[in-house]
Amino acid sequence: MTDSCLQRQLEYFKSNQDELIKKYKGKFLVIKDQEVQGVYDTEMEAYTNAKNKFELGTFLIQQCLPGQESYTQTFHSRVAPS
Repeated sequence: MTDSCLQRQLEYFKSNQDELIKKYKGKFLVIKDQEVQGVYDTEMEAYTNAKNKFELGTFLIQQCLPGQESYTQTFHSRVAPS
């Protein structure tokens, strides 16, 4: 998955942030294919469940908080720099 695909998932969150906060404030969302695929209490729970369902790199985990400071773009890779 390219960065542009992950960017689309983040854009989905940003475009729907107000509505998502009303439903899921403080939760961790798994977003894939511009849809909320799961809602979790912790980031680790979101990651563990998402990696069992989806290929790594194909989903975004975003904490559902108000404001621009809540946007996160943390990308994890299993590739070590050489």
